[in-house]
Amino acid sequence: MTRAKAAGLSATAHAGDVPKKTLTTKKSTATLNGATRGTRTTRAALGDVSNTLKVEGVGAAAKEGKKATATKGAVAKAARPTGVQKASQAEKPTRTFGATKPTNKRIAPADATSTVGKKIKPPPEDTEDDENAVPEEQEKPAAKSKKEVAKVEIVKEEELKTELQAPVEIFPEDAVDLDKEDVDDPLMVAEYVVEIFEYLKELEIATMANPDYMDSQNELEWKMRGILVDWLLEVHTRFRLLPETLFLAVNIIDRFLSTKIVQLDRLQLVGVTAMFIASKYEEVLSPHVQNFRHVADDGFTEEEILSAERFVLSALNYDLSYPNPMNFLRRISKADNYDIQTRTLGKYLLEIGCLDHRFLAHPPSQVAAAAMYLARLVLERGPWDATLAHYSGYSEEEIQPVLSLMIDYLAAPVLHEAFFKKYASKKFLKASIVLRKWAKEYVVEYGNPLQEESQPSSKR
Repeated sequence: MTRAKAAGLSATAHAGDVPKKTLTTKKSTATLNGATRGTRTTRAALGDVSNTLKVEGVGAAAKEGKKATATKGAVAKAARPTGVQKASQAEKPTRTFGATKPTNKRIAPADATSTVGKKIKPPPEDTEDDENAVPEEQEKPAAKSKKEVAKVEIVKEEELKTELQAPVEIFPEDAVDLDKEDVDDPLMVAEYVVEIFEYLKELEIATMANPDYMDSQNELEWKMRGILVDWLLEVHTRFRLLPETLFLAVNIIDRFLSTKIVQLDRLQLVGVTAMFIASKYEEVLSPHVQNFRHVADDGFTEEEILSAERFVLSALNYDLSYPNPMNFLRRISKADNYDIQTRTLGKYLLEIGCLDHRFLAHPPSQVAAAAMYLARLVLERGPWDATLAHYSGYSEEEIQPVLSLMIDYLAAPVLHEAFFKKYASKKFLKASIVLRKWAKEYVVEYGNPLQEESQPSSKR
């Protein structure tokens, strides 16, 4: 037993407690040894103060990137007690983590770029003259060009406004501009109404059917087409559809028959499908396909009607942009002061073009103009003046061919009973009765205008 152990035993407990005191002495020696080792390592680390502070400065610079100067101050203070200070360590700047090491030990002055990785900007004194001279000469013409472009745009806008507000130049001398009254009504689109109807007149030529398509049909005749349209008029009345729906349906039938050969037992399916498509296009709430199947006396299933719908639309290339004759009729009725009787008779005359195949050779706008002309002639509303000619787009001479066809149809015996009964009611002012009575008196007095003309087709 050493003297240190004996001193510890005498100070704490009796000598009889050997096992416990040996364990405590081992533990204390281990602790003392560890403490001494720890102090040695700590003192060794503290002895080289500059190394410890450099490591901390690098870590801080990696996290914040802005504490290089504080590290240099700490290094200088820690180096003062020893009295040893290296010039290289005191002047050497600390680098941030990931920055490239500078090749030269000497640092550039503060005026130049001192951070690594940034491009040195040239001094402003060298390029001051160039920056003041060249860009100004290049920007001046650009500013002038912008002003000129703005002036040109303003002039164009003013010209467009004057053209839209004052379309007086296109009016004849005796015509009256009735669109000025509707300038404040946005629903009448008075600013664009002239361009709209010009576009419709261009479009009606592209959507006209072949007037001689029946020559390519093997099992069909013009008489069968008239019977089909007369039946569709009855269906149209039963469903209470719009007039535009009927005209579009007839146009779909004629355009489809112009491209496809149809058998006789499938002609009614074509008519039902055309009315189904037109009601989808024009109506707000179109009838269901079951209603059309029921109207056809269950001659066709719903699947057949839907498959026929896809086939007809593909044959027409899904082009249903047909300028409806009712649009032209309402446009002319504006020049007629929206007279109800004249427009009702005009509707009856306009639907004659759906039943009689001879009207296929004439555009819808011409048929509408002839219908209003004949209605005014029957009711004795006055001559066809310049305002009516302007809003219809046709003069009296241009209307005569279609007018002759209408008088010939009215003077002939009744061929389409459903059509005659529809307009013989009080709702339509008995238009069919009034017009047929007048046509017979006209033929007796002036003769039939088509007696000396040849018929366009032998099939009827």
